[in-house]
Amino acid sequence: MPDKLTLGLDFGTDSVRAVVVDTATGEELADEVCEYPRWAAGRYCAPEKNEFRQHPLDHIEGLEEAVRSALSRLGPAAGGQVVGIGIDTTGSTPCAVDRQGRPLALSEEFRDNPNAMFILWKDHTALREAEEINQVAQNWGGTDFTEYEGGVYSAEWFWAKLLHVLREDPAVREATASWVEHCDWLPALLTGAAGPGRIRRSRCAAGHKAMWHQAWGGLPSEEFLVRVDPLLRGMRERLYAETWTADQRAGFLQPPWADRLELRPGIAVAVGALDAHVCAVGGGITPGTMVKIMGTSTCDIMVAPKEVIGRKLIAGISGQVDGSVLPGMIGLEAGQSAFGDVYAWFRELLAWSCKAVLPRSAVVDGDTVAALQREVEERLLPLLSEEAGKIRPEETGLVALDWLNGRRTPYADQRLKGVIAGLTLGTSAPKLFRALVEATAFGSKAIVGQFLHEGVGIERIIALGGIARKNELVMQITADVLDMPLMISATDQACAVGAAMFAAVAAGVHDNIEIAQKVMGRGFSKVYRQNPEASQIYKHVYREYLALGKKLEKQLRRW
Repeated sequence: MPDKLTLGLDFGTDSVRAVVVDTATGEELADEVCEYPRWAAGRYCAPEKNEFRQHPLDHIEGLEEAVRSALSRLGPAAGGQVVGIGIDTTGSTPCAVDRQGRPLALSEEFRDNPNAMFILWKDHTALREAEEINQVAQNWGGTDFTEYEGGVYSAEWFWAKLLHVLREDPAVREATASWVEHCDWLPALLTGAAGPGRIRRSRCAAGHKAMWHQAWGGLPSEEFLVRVDPLLRGMRERLYAETWTADQRAGFLQPPWADRLELRPGIAVAVGALDAHVCAVGGGITPGTMVKIMGTSTCDIMVAPKEVIGRKLIAGISGQVDGSVLPGMIGLEAGQSAFGDVYAWFRELLAWSCKAVLPRSAVVDGDTVAALQREVEERLLPLLSEEAGKIRPEETGLVALDWLNGRRTPYADQRLKGVIAGLTLGTSAPKLFRALVEATAFGSKAIVGQFLHEGVGIERIIALGGIARKNELVMQITADVLDMPLMISATDQACAVGAAMFAAVAAGVHDNIEIAQKVMGRGFSKVYRQNPEASQIYKHVYREYLALGKKLEKQLRRW
């Protein structure tokens, strides 16, 4: 058993993953994934309203089960070798808390109230609030507090969600002492930080999602917030002024949680951060590198030395924050609101007949129906990918916009909708699927183009996530559209590994995160190289994609 291990905990959209990592080699010794049972059952969500909430008990139960199960694979001594814990979560995923810093949904009064739960990153119920924040920021005559967040505040972010709940639910409003991001609450839970004022807040989440910046002394001013809505009066002082980078300690593991997780009390717990930023670290980010985390949505992360960025404001992205990725460098974030979700939507669309017709069939029994439905769901996307791979670029005759869940970058706008243009009676399912894959690749190209337009050079692209490792068609088309090679990380657990790297620094095993990356990084497993002929064709189709979006953008906002 290695002398010093760290635990990386990655709280994703559907599950939590725990990975035990050797700090001397980066070897991933054991891991466990636990799904959130309430989330999997669809509880506390209303997709028709774009409302997606998660109960904190899903996170607590998943944390305990994942850690204990991962450690059990290494024998009874493993827990004693763990010296630190690192945590990443989705974001912006905030929650209202009481005076003890406890999510309101953990109280009897609010246990089934979605407004008292964590508001998941992809919840778009706060469209109106985001619009109002942008209107005030751009017109009130004072500081534009969105200027370090790409110039547009998103409905996916902290203040918009907070304000939406305050307006919608007076009971929650009266009971709320403060608000926390998911990545701040979990380290506080483990370290016993009793009360919102004692929680060490993530620089990453605060800077990218809550308009925190050193230039104006922290969060947006009271005057600005009250101008947005008087309900925000006093909220600034109930939140925080200081933030910490993820290589710092949030505190030390307290005995009650040490017992529950079968770890030693007193080990270091790192300050939390958002999953994409931590994932970029685990994947090997350096200056000049774009890291694309490709899952249900995408996050595109870059870092740049302060002297390169200087006083320049990068427009249209999701923020530039000092230390949000690598301490001492400016972290840059962009992304797409839907990527894998686009393919999952199409799969569900095609599988509808199986779900609707088979249960009513008189020729197959119930067990067979369930087995058939599972088989269709598992095989549909691989078969679509196989058939779509036989179609040449531009052969589909289709151009699609990838805004099925709104647009995150360039220039966030969650009101936008998707489009598929050029449909005929000869359009097949594989052709339509290929057009959707091309659309998501075009969305990625728009992000690359925005960075280049703003003077941020991109020398290489690293791809991470389930899609990067599993779907060759998507990766090849993306490489062709971007006209750049895509390097695939050797680990499929880059988020948890990145968290484990931060834990190693917080625990004092490595002096800084750059050393931890070099020692614990795993390199690359594959490179997708662009096909020059396909890249040339896609330059033409991409221009059609841009023209279609420009022509329909106003109308799509109204639908």
